[in-house]
Amino acid sequence: MGAVALPSDFVEALRARVDLAAVIGKRVRLIRRGRDLLGLCPFHNEKTPSFTVFDDHYHCFGCGAHGSAFDFLMKMEGLSFPEAVERLASDVGMALPEPSPEAREAAERRRGLAEVVETAVRHFQRSLQLPEGQEARAYLQRRGVGDDLIERFRLGFAPAGRNGLREALAREGFDEPTMVAAGLLVAPDEGGRAPYDRFRGRVMFPIMDRRGRAVAFGGRILGHGEPKYLNSPETPLFHKGQMLYGLHLAAPAARQAGTLIVAEGYMDVIGLHRVGFAHALAPLGTALTPEQIGELWRVVPEPVVLFDPDAAGLRAAARAAERVLPILRAGLGLRFSFLSTDTGDDPDGVARRYAPQFLKSALSAALSLSDMLFWMETRGRPVRTPEDRAALEARLRRHVDCIGDVSLRSHMLWGLRERVRQAGRGPARGRGDRPDAGWRDKPPVLSAREAAANAGEADTVGSRREAILLAVLLVHPDVIDRVGERLGSVGFADPVLDALRQGILAAAAAGDALDSEGLQSHLRRCGFAASLARVLDGGLGAHAFFTRPGVVFETALAGWEETFAFYCRERMRHELNQHKQALADSPSVEAYEIFQALKAQADGHADGVAAIRTESEPTALKGSSES
Repeated sequence: MGAVALPSDFVEALRARVDLAAVIGKRVRLIRRGRDLLGLCPFHNEKTPSFTVFDDHYHCFGCGAHGSAFDFLMKMEGLSFPEAVERLASDVGMALPEPSPEAREAAERRRGLAEVVETAVRHFQRSLQLPEGQEARAYLQRRGVGDDLIERFRLGFAPAGRNGLREALAREGFDEPTMVAAGLLVAPDEGGRAPYDRFRGRVMFPIMDRRGRAVAFGGRILGHGEPKYLNSPETPLFHKGQMLYGLHLAAPAARQAGTLIVAEGYMDVIGLHRVGFAHALAPLGTALTPEQIGELWRVVPEPVVLFDPDAAGLRAAARAAERVLPILRAGLGLRFSFLSTDTGDDPDGVARRYAPQFLKSALSAALSLSDMLFWMETRGRPVRTPEDRAALEARLRRHVDCIGDVSLRSHMLWGLRERVRQAGRGPARGRGDRPDAGWRDKPPVLSAREAAANAGEADTVGSRREAILLAVLLVHPDVIDRVGERLGSVGFADPVLDALRQGILAAAAAGDALDSEGLQSHLRRCGFAASLARVLDGGLGAHAFFTRPGVVFETALAGWEETFAFYCRERMRHELNQHKQALADSPSVEAYEIFQALKAQADGHADGVAAIRTESEPTALKGSSES
């Protein structure tokens, strides 16, 4: 499909045939407002609907997301444009145009290369299990890579001989020119010499495209030698700067986790998968390219870069920050996380040495893009004088000027100018304010000690209430009709639970009448098995008995209502404290009016919670209020 040139008249005819509202309605709960349809934007968390579906396009007035049915599928499911066309054409029963002879020839050549690469994968897998693969198996065992991960990533071994792969592929009927074109053999410059195996004495990491098809390899040498890691050359199947290692596994997991983790290398990705971070992937030996960033954005709007905390990793993160600026758009971005350990471990080492909570805490404390830019231009240097501030602002302005989006450029510049002004006042208050004077040679990181101190906070009251809200709906789906609109108006702080929240709403929006078992089965098929186990097997019934099966509808609904009221009150209290701090840091009439309005809203909400508690059945809701 990728080699077929799509005629513009076919694309336009398909566009006219597709029912945009039906395509989007499978993922977003839409309500009619006049001629148009309105819903909560699937591309960013919002409390009030701003995502509007018109006859021929959608537009979010919150984050700026805009496009056609093709754009929606590309962004929601990570499809390429030809793949989106193929999907929509199949849905409406339109036959795809016949490819030209040239396109057919190119497609046939690619199929031949794909077949030889797939055969090489199987050869390397077999070699790993033979006696000659013992050293490679021992290396993987030392790195904590068990049989399940070996199978998941299809790891293998290339023996040290020059002709093992060539001879094995020849026995399968492949000729040498095809092996060379696929990057598996090296053709010597001197004429008359036979091609020889490119990969020798290496642990082999097959590189897959987004659909899980093998297209290339990375090889890690055993023992001493250079290069330590060797990738396949560029081929018709493989373009190094456009592909990401592990994308085919990370993309489905990202829908449940709510984000992607961009690590630095093959073993980092595998190590993160080993401890439950299946939404991890990596570039292929280079800093992130604009093309790779675009691939990430097709899955999630704000992936997290988790490179090694050494000089090389910091440089790579800084280059990623610079490269994203020209293509930055509203609602899209990057975040940056750095690990601080006494041993200087990379993410793979951290995954082996520390509890998963360390990584979770580090990822939750990731820097925004503007934080990263600010650190890049300060490195902990004091900003004391007007001259210091002017020089810093000029350096930051050079970065901001690279942003193509005019509105985004204006907002970024305003925010960074405010940071410069605050830096001139001295260190900010509290960790959440990013104390710039303490950034020194490395950006602010979460230390192992801080992570250990925070480990017990994973099951916070807020997170538990989020789980309770979902548990009620999973056990009593008939409650969804009464509370679905309010549940759709909030974004949960816990990304795993927020993804499950969206999955429940999407199932309800599909219009199928599902009982508890049917809803849970549907969600498991959609990839939420781990989230369901966390919510349903977490002992929530001991805190809120109205989440148990057999409770009558009225009690389940009342329990949900009170839990939601307390949940909203705590969120509002947190927001009020943030504005109170902002008012103390930057007093102004506008800031004071915002604070007063929020305070009045919070006071009114507290009165509503008290009324709910008075009117509700106390024994039924005791667990909810105490959780």
